[in-house]
Amino acid sequence: MNSILVSACLLGVRCRYDGQTKPCDEVLRLAAKNNVRLIPVCPEQLGGLPTPRPPCERRGKTVVTESGQSKTAEYTQGAKETLWLARVFDCKAALLKERSPSCGCGEIYDGTFSKMLKKGDGVTAELLKQNGIAVFGESRLQELCKAVLNE
Repeated sequence: MNSILVSACLLGVRCRYDGQTKPCDEVLRLAAKNNVRLIPVCPEQLGGLPTPRPPCERRGKTVVTESGQSKTAEYTQGAKETLWLARVFDCKAALLKERSPSCGCGEIYDGTFSKMLKKGDGVTAELLKQNGIAVFGESRLQELCKAVLNE
């Protein structure tokens, strides 16, 4: 059976910074398949941040709130905990929430809190990639299914 890390908010868990969720019907359908085991993670919570919490954005190697308070240590710890779970469950891939300062893959908010996007990865996505785990955003679910599940 294939194990895939998945952002818990995509499964309907209320763990986002605003206490909300971003359930994705396609991810929920994936969870119902017999040939895959989804491992839900919220790196921000794993790093010790509460829910709800102030929104954060990545500026270079740091993660800050709009008021400039650093949350880099918490995001880094959450990324390490997520990597540990990936290893425990032998995950070769992760399906993560796009644009997040933790989970974003390929595109994240630019650090100015102006809703502008830039190329880059969130802290967790970056660490997972560095450790050989394929990372996909929710809009790339079909690509993940082809690569990991041979569908």
